[in-house]
Amino acid sequence: MQKNHKDTSWNKVAPWYGKIVGQDGHYYHEHVVIPGVLRLLNLKSEDTLVDLACGQGVLARKVPKLKKYLGLDLAKELIKEAKDRNRENNHEFLVCDLSNILREREEKFDKAAIILALQNIEQAGNVLKNATNYLKKGGQLVIVLNHPCFRIPRQSGWSIDEKSKQQQRFINRYISTLKIPIDMNPGQKEEQVKNMTWSFHHSLQDYSQMLFQAGFLIEKIEEWSSDKESTGKAAKMENRARTEIPLFMAISAIKI
Repeated sequence: MQKNHKDTSWNKVAPWYGKIVGQDGHYYHEHVVIPGVLRLLNLKSEDTLVDLACGQGVLARKVPKLKKYLGLDLAKELIKEAKDRNRENNHEFLVCDLSNILREREEKFDKAAIILALQNIEQAGNVLKNATNYLKKGGQLVIVLNHPCFRIPRQSGWSIDEKSKQQQRFINRYISTLKIPIDMNPGQKEEQVKNMTWSFHHSLQDYSQMLFQAGFLIEKIEEWSSDKESTGKAAKMENRARTEIPLFMAISAIKI
């Protein structure tokens, strides 16, 4: 397997990531993301599913009984954890560099998923082309992203308009493609070694174009907000902003 920066960065943070996600996923996995993904995929017992950039296999542990599940990820430490947590005989996990276009696969899958991972891979278009290679004609791909408009690392955030008493979301940059370093241990002192990963921002039109070029037709876009609720003096303001500004965007696309 070819070594590269992405491989090194995610292997280094695998223990931390495993603790955050755990067996059932972090809060938003459990309450927003996984329920939404399962609803969109509408999996049946006879279906086959390929989970691209599967991480430590959180989706695999939530899907119903399937004919076959295949999880692929570049980080071997995450794949090892996925295997260790797996309890299903027909689930398979492989180390695979999805940023390179793979050979056409003879075995085709009914469904594919890329959950909160596409934004962490620089060659996102290649990942989508690999999804095409793994899917049957008419197969469905579901992608979940940190919302590409409202959640841009270092380029978006919250502010409060004191006059109107409203919490607002500000956006500094959106159209430009961005490569953004993410410090996975922000509490560390400067003299300590930082564990960095990367986030790659694309606009909605970028994702639309990449899907089209990969041979997909978008059938549905959903925007998912937080289900948390605030208490206290600022609760009304915070709850309204939380409801109106989505955290995640889900795309359902069909291979044509």
